[in-house]
Amino acid sequence: MIINLSGYRFVDLPDRDQLKAPLLDLCLSLELKGTILLSHNGINLFVSGTKESTDSLIEYFDLDTRLAGIPLKVSQSDYQPFRRMLVKCKREIISLGMDDIRPSELTGPYIAPKELQVMLDEGQEVLLLDTRNDYETRVGNFEGAINLDISSFRQFPQAIESLPEEYKSMTLVMYCTGGIRCEKASAVMMKAGFEDVRQLEGGILGYFEQCGGTYWEGDCFVFDQRVALNPNLEETEFEMCFKCREPLSLDEQMSNDYVIGQHCPYCV
Repeated sequence: MIINLSGYRFVDLPDRDQLKAPLLDLCLSLELKGTILLSHNGINLFVSGTKESTDSLIEYFDLDTRLAGIPLKVSQSDYQPFRRMLVKCKREIISLGMDDIRPSELTGPYIAPKELQVMLDEGQEVLLLDTRNDYETRVGNFEGAINLDISSFRQFPQAIESLPEEYKSMTLVMYCTGGIRCEKASAVMMKAGFEDVRQLEGGILGYFEQCGGTYWEGDCFVFDQRVALNPNLEETEFEMCFKCREPLSLDEQMSNDYVIGQHCPYCV
């Protein structure tokens, strides 16, 4: 059984470049695979391996007070979803292109999954805003959520300019796969004048862990070979087009426009 870990933390890492080599050496020695991104403002990781190996990586992080206790999403698979191990130094651990947005200094408050479920159960007035890309929202989203129809997170600041003015005084809960995009997106919205901006703690995967599929439609796209997970955090029948990288449902895989390795309905 393979353990899949994903997590992030926005924290100042002035020694980012010095962290890279020891971390890569450790991961290789533990036979982990995946990607770890390091920037001067944080860390973002997606890694898979045996339980012993992933436990050792967590112990390594805990030796550094800046990285200790990183909130992690954990799932299981019966195969290794990554092909190799990479540790990269990046300008941003999630690309937005706005230097004045620093989640370690300003970000919206968290709302726990169970708290959001109660609000929805009680019919409270709350807007759900999906910060993910269009191909992700096509796989699944919250019932009645606002989708911005963006193809890149860099388009988010411009996309929210089209939201109705009255939304700025309403309770707005943002969500993404694991939470990292909402950290930055909530700061963008607060600077744009939205008064009550909250971010779903742990993202969609955290919600699945605590609330299952309540108020959710479809599956959740993930950035590895599993392609999508259902609310039970199990791999689904979605496949990815090797050419355009679009996720394909079972019905789309049955299309005459889908030829493995050549094209799919979205290529055509």
